[in-house]
Amino acid sequence: MKRIIIHWTAGTNTASALDKHHYHFIVEGNGNVVAGRYKPEDNESTATDYAPHTRSLNTGSIGVSFAAMHGATERPFIAGKYPITKIQIDEMVNLVADLCIRYGIEVFPWTVLTHAEVEGTLNIKQRGKWDVTWLPGMTQPGHPDAVGGLLREKMRLKLNAMRSPKPKPTIWDALARIFSKWKKP
Repeated sequence: MKRIIIHWTAGTNTASALDKHHYHFIVEGNGNVVAGRYKPEDNESTATDYAPHTRSLNTGSIGVSFAAMHGATERPFIAGKYPITKIQIDEMVNLVADLCIRYGIEVFPWTVLTHAEVEGTLNIKQRGKWDVTWLPGMTQPGHPDAVGGLLREKMRLKLNAMRSPKPKPTIWDALARIFSKWKKP
């Protein structure tokens, strides 16, 4: 697999059968990650059954999506009844970091990107897609590159934390734990 493309379903905060057909993984509003109908490897070739998530860019691409944004409008901006939640962001970051490690994908704008970035970054027409240009805490949609960059930075931080060796506890750590539980009479 060459890349990961991040979407929103334009549905409710629960993965539907249609969502499972189009995406390899869907992060629901409560943070639950749902597997789609197809495995990422099914998109190694699009000659047979595969997850059709991005126009003219499905081969070699893993499609992940937030179950969110039903009824959203870009101008004037309305997030709809099912906006992306903070827990979805956190779980999407965890999911994409895991996928990056599993498939050896480095985090660059051309390898981990939002659907809204595809046209500008890879020059593949996408019919005005604006997912993902809005995140919790934003009052309006942002530039696709800025929002994608924010997500990539979160993913890099997560990957660095996952790859960093954990320091081995010392005798001083053990003593500090013991003394922290000891109460003065």
